[in-house]
Amino acid sequence: MNQIPWQQIIDRYYPAGSPLRDIYLRHCTSVTDEALRIAREKDLPLNPEDIRAAAMLHDIGVFLTDAPSIECHGKEPYIRHGVLGAALLRREGVPEHIAAVAERHTGSGLSAEEIRLQNLPLEQVDYLPATLLEKLVCYADKFYSKSGSMKRKDYESVRRSMARFGQESLQRFDDLHRMFSDESPEILK
Repeated sequence: MNQIPWQQIIDRYYPAGSPLRDIYLRHCTSVTDEALRIAREKDLPLNPEDIRAAAMLHDIGVFLTDAPSIECHGKEPYIRHGVLGAALLRREGVPEHIAAVAERHTGSGLSAEEIRLQNLPLEQVDYLPATLLEKLVCYADKFYSKSGSMKRKDYESVRRSMARFGQESLQRFDDLHRMFSDESPEILK
């Protein structure tokens, strides 16, 4: 199995010395460390290299969005960074199981119904994490922001943030928490 050249992909879209690269790398490294820690502690049946590639590339599309507070000066709405990143990764030849992580990690995932009800600028399809890898990176991502202190958030802070997006979003996060938190039982393999 060939390793995914995640560092080369990051280097291509996030130039050395740019403030966005620093933000990107700090965030994605924190998410990667969190996901790898959970995978070790839970003895998850996942390849650590897949976890690393997926976590380091999950936000690859942010540079295409308009989010000046985190040094993103693109034209697209931030909510689209996952689908934009997945499309970019597919063009780069990244395997689908990694590209899907980028596509499905936003919030605790987005359902077609949520997209319709909130009139989000996305195709009205489900972008819900389905595989163990997708769920793991989605969960780990919720504890780290790309702004402010960028330190790990506590569970209650993340829950309050998820609750702002509706009961479905909060329920999905709670389900992920039961699956991956320290106090949860071992995951069925």
